[in-house]
Amino acid sequence: MARKLMVVLAVAGLVGGVAGVPAQADAPRPPDPPRPPGVDGAGSGERPDARAAALAPSGAVGELRFTSTTRLAPGVLFRTFETTGVGGPVLGDLLDVDLRGPGVRMGLLHPPNVAARRTVSAMADAQRALAGVNGDFFNISETRPGVVPTGSSSGPEVADGLPLKGAVPDGQRFGPALPKGTSAEDVIGIGADRRGHLGRLHLTGTVVAHTARPVSARPARTASGRTARPVSARTVGSGGGVRVALRGLNQYALPVGSAGAFTDAWGSVSRRRAVCGTDTVRNGPCSTNTAEVTVQRGVVTKVTDEVGEGAIPPDTTVLVGRDKGADELRALRPGDRVRIGYRFTSPRKFRFAIGGFPILRDGAPLDGLDPKGPAPRTAAGVSRDGRHMYLVVADGRSQRSAGLTVAELASLLDKAGVDDGVNLDGGGSSTFVTRSGGKSVVRNSPSDGRERAVANGIGVFLNHPAPEIPVP
Repeated sequence: MARKLMVVLAVAGLVGGVAGVPAQADAPRPPDPPRPPGVDGAGSGERPDARAAALAPSGAVGELRFTSTTRLAPGVLFRTFETTGVGGPVLGDLLDVDLRGPGVRMGLLHPPNVAARRTVSAMADAQRALAGVNGDFFNISETRPGVVPTGSSSGPEVADGLPLKGAVPDGQRFGPALPKGTSAEDVIGIGADRRGHLGRLHLTGTVVAHTARPVSARPARTASGRTARPVSARTVGSGGGVRVALRGLNQYALPVGSAGAFTDAWGSVSRRRAVCGTDTVRNGPCSTNTAEVTVQRGVVTKVTDEVGEGAIPPDTTVLVGRDKGADELRALRPGDRVRIGYRFTSPRKFRFAIGGFPILRDGAPLDGLDPKGPAPRTAAGVSRDGRHMYLVVADGRSQRSAGLTVAELASLLDKAGVDDGVNLDGGGSSTFVTRSGGKSVVRNSPSDGRERAVANGIGVFLNHPAPEIPVP
């Protein structure tokens, strides 16, 4: 399924001088010396940094100064900025997108599959985005033998108004600790009203199977692998059938005791990771009570206890269950006709959405934001009226730019005019690109010394590509 890109970086009222006219830019920033590529857990707060740990906590940045402004397209402004944080000077980039701009739209930057990674520039080039940044935290590493990292994002994804994947349990996500009251289900995106919003997307769904035979589940298995008293799925109708609740969609971790669906959007990576860990412990052991059901064109074709791998055909859905969810799926038999349905429950219909945890609401930082560990950061935000979206990248881990704490990032967004904002994946993932000379060019200085392949991103698109405007 094709996924459109949407990028949210706008700061209302911040454009200095005449709108649409490039400001006099400082000399281009020379790149920082390359750093050895490192794995920091797909989160700007997950890699130990002795220097950062020694700094005092900080919740506010210094004066925010814009050093250049370039109009990339009607309603799309690219700006560079400088400020200071607890670690020293900070350099960054900001994209201000007027969502009322003619032909401007926001969308999801994505690899060919959910369980895959690509650099931001590669995704932007493949989808011909005008600009973009990296997105959500993702499953970058694994400690369990035989379980491969999926590269899949932690939070929900919505593309073209359709759910593409759900959120993993809070305890299974990567990245800094969540502030109180936030969740892995939190998103930022564009609503059906063409305005930017923050929201929360909870996946609900069911698998309903109708059969003429009496319904009884096969014996369930205990954690030790022994058979236990059979557990029947909920019976529906008088003619026989089962109903199984769905708690997952194309996600690398399912809640304990649940079942989830995998579609052709997932890719060929093993689905084994989905039954590992618990709702509170990411590195917990994998479940020994699992089941996998293959449904092709609405008919069950295979039921097995093993969770598999390999590409899923477009007309096929693979159901995976763990613990109680596995017991329920075993009530299905080859030949059963199955109806699978799922949706996000939310007061607002999103045309595009990507996972990110809130750090700013109504212009005020949330309580409990991490004041320690300045690092590279990526954020997205919206103006009070939802007409502007902002994408922000602050460089870090270098002498020229120290990075920000999560609390400082909220302060930066506030000074930039953001009303509601989220923290996205940072560290070596933080990347900001714009289109130049027919290809995407990295504008910031990634802390690994090169772009990192990431799970997704936010992109800005033009319905009718305009002549490219050189970026200083």
